[in-house]
Amino acid sequence: MQPETGIPGTLQTVLTTDQIQRRVTDIARQINTDYHGKTLYAVCVLEDGFMFMSDIVRQLDMPVICQFLKPYIHEVQQGDVLTTEIKFAPEVEIDGGDVLLFQGVLQSGITTEFLMRNLSARGATSVKIATLLDRQTGRRVMLQPDYFGFLVDDNFVFGYGMGAPKMGRNLPFVATTKEAASRTSVK
Repeated sequence: MQPETGIPGTLQTVLTTDQIQRRVTDIARQINTDYHGKTLYAVCVLEDGFMFMSDIVRQLDMPVICQFLKPYIHEVQQGDVLTTEIKFAPEVEIDGGDVLLFQGVLQSGITTEFLMRNLSARGATSVKIATLLDRQTGRRVMLQPDYFGFLVDDNFVFGYGMGAPKMGRNLPFVATTKEAASRTSVK
């Protein structure tokens, strides 16, 4: 029996719970090595990154300060010019520390690049990116994650904290609908 997601269509698993947990353990091991002896400021970009971050931080051996932020993106028309504004809330405290920005999916990179510049300007010693899914085909800025789980294509996926926009987040695995599955690949 399929779990209830609120998303129409037949579910098809893209990444199993075991695949995700094995990769999360590998990433946590690398973060433990890279940040040994430091305090890590783990900043989660809501909503998609919350499960990924929680699974990682439970495996870390250093002091971790967990914070959450939600970007708000909107376009503003000023005469003939359409600009995009990115704001986020709440303000995070970084106190000159090493920041690891957690996301469920890294896509265009525009919001991520903005957040990295903002956190650096506010005094972060370093800002790195950790993402479960890296959707490189959607990248609009030159940006690569420091830690990532899996490469994915442009198709819609949900589960493991990611959803559309609010449904399907409760699944312990990543799925797509059978209708989109013929176009979905993971590496």
